Amino acid sequence: MIVPTKGVAPQRALLAVGAQIILATGAQPVTITQAWRRLLAWREDNRHAAPVPYWWFALALDMLYAMGLVDLDPHNELLMFRARADAA
Repeated sequence: MIVPTKGVAPQRALLAVGAQIILATGAQPVTITQAWRRLLAWREDNRHAAPVPYWWFALALDMLYAMGLVDLDPHNELLMFRARADAA
């Protein structure tokens, strides 16, 4: 589920969807709804036809949070993306 498996296509793996969220938003602060809509548009533009339900998107956000790459600003309810010093 986190990485592609026999039953999870590479474009639906949580790591891939998390990366797609970052690419779709440009790592700019966005609301959760904006991130969802941008992900859907990005996937359509890049011909990723495998469906990604909203709950799968939420799991990808949870994974990004666990990796320390995203946080929810409690004041304005925006997703704030963080660069990691150890990322290449």
